[in-house]
Amino acid sequence: MSIPAIPVVFEPIFKAKPWGGRELERLFNKPLPGDGPIGESWELADLPGNESRVARGPLAGKTVGKLIEMWGRDLLGNAGLVDGRFPLLIKFLDARERLSVQVHPSGPATASERQQPGVKHEAWYVVDAEPGAVLYLGLKPGVGPEEVRAAGSTPALAELHQLRPGEPGRCYYLPSGIPHALGAGLVVAEVQTPSDVTYRLYDWERLGLDGKPRELHVEQALANIRYDVPEQEIAQPRSQSVYADQTVERLVTCERFLIDRVRHDAEHVPSLPHGEMVVWIVLSGSGAFVLGRDRCDFKTGDVSLIPANSADVRVTLASACELLEVKIPTADGTV
Repeated sequence: MSIPAIPVVFEPIFKAKPWGGRELERLFNKPLPGDGPIGESWELADLPGNESRVARGPLAGKTVGKLIEMWGRDLLGNAGLVDGRFPLLIKFLDARERLSVQVHPSGPATASERQQPGVKHEAWYVVDAEPGAVLYLGLKPGVGPEEVRAAGSTPALAELHQLRPGEPGRCYYLPSGIPHALGAGLVVAEVQTPSDVTYRLYDWERLGLDGKPRELHVEQALANIRYDVPEQEIAQPRSQSVYADQTVERLVTCERFLIDRVRHDAEHVPSLPHGEMVVWIVLSGSGAFVLGRDRCDFKTGDVSLIPANSADVRVTLASACELLEVKIPTADGTV
């Protein structure tokens, strides 16, 4: 029996990291394994060896790739695949310590990375932060290749970066090639293109979970750094639309994804966009998607994949809901 395209929530894939913490338990009631540092929770992934599986309901255990195979355009709408896989990677990051100073590839993938795209654009939305937390994001004006190479893999490299405030609600766009590091005491939602390629320039003299220094990729990073990212691209101007039942605020517009922050009142029934695939990152609140006798509950900390063909899906809210809504732009930049 075929199952119609319905919204789904996935099981998180947890990643132990030396810089991680346990805040995802407190904030989202995530069932973290063990008692060690968990830095990443991959909420929607379709990379080799890391394929999200549906958490519950009649499709429990199905991978993202299987849903694409089953539903095709009913799921994707006009969104294209990236190297044959789902076009987004969604995570939560918990930085108890600073992440490495790093760069993402800004050109074609190398032979050893041929299974992953040649660019890695991402955005960080600050969910929670300790007082005074900062992000290292973009080089200071006037800094060029000579200064970066001279700083090498030393603390001087971090001093070449711009420090940006990490208050909850801030959102930053990181195009491929921009050097960056997430500061300590931050939990962020991360939306990115589907790649796990990172070039580390400096890692704060830190040891990995195995007790050894983590590998650096200085020459690869230097070959991919962008020095020309305009400020208005990183911290983008916001636009807001207010409707009877919701408030929509555009946070990020780029060639690979769009991010809106949406607030739904509990008294109203949200409507789903018809004809386009949508991802909901639920920041607060809870509710359910209902299609006939099928039901998919969602709560704070869940990431829901909503198929393009959702015209018959009904949404019910148990409380007011705030979420990040992620869409894929069409070829002309619209949705």
